[in-house]
Amino acid sequence: MSVEIETDRSSSRSSAQAHATVRPESRVAERSSMLASALSSVRVLLIALWLGAAVFFSAAVAPNVFAVLRSFHLPNANEIAGTIVTRTLGIVNTGGFLIALLLLVTAFLFRRTTTRRALRAEVASLLAIALMTGLGQWVIAARMLMLRTAMGRPVDEVAQSDPLRVAFNSLHGYSVGALSVAMIAGIVTLLLIARRARPNS
Repeated sequence: MSVEIETDRSSSRSSAQAHATVRPESRVAERSSMLASALSSVRVLLIALWLGAAVFFSAAVAPNVFAVLRSFHLPNANEIAGTIVTRTLGIVNTGGFLIALLLLVTAFLFRRTTTRRALRAEVASLLAIALMTGLGQWVIAARMLMLRTAMGRPVDEVAQSDPLRVAFNSLHGYSVGALSVAMIAGIVTLLLIARRARPNS
């Protein structure tokens, strides 16, 4: 009986020693896995928030601001609506630019856990977001503001054939196109990051 007790004690000691030697490594691996999972979740949240804001702005804010102000038959309704939309678009563009840069920096932390093709696709889509939002905010919107200042009066009072009005309308089309491309790139980015964030992906 004493022999059996001693055998059980020795086996329990050896198993405890084995657990003691494995625990530090397993804890480090577990912590790194938890950090990677948390970072992936934050990245998904950031791109989803920006994409949702961009879609909401394009589908709801911009058209409804113009529709509501025009319904009051104000002489400068389009001028007021344009100012509101421009400021709101500035928030969307700046937010998209900063989020894209942040996600670009953190994308390379996952280069060991993803394929090169997926990483390249993610980097390319993030670069597209940063480029289109930056172009829309600091090039197109800036030039539109310069044109409005050069007109010296509300846009509605300028003839459609006026060169300044023609250039303004053209830039407006480019602004819509730039945001549309950024939103498409945002959808691609969201799908790629969400796919990596799934367990056992």
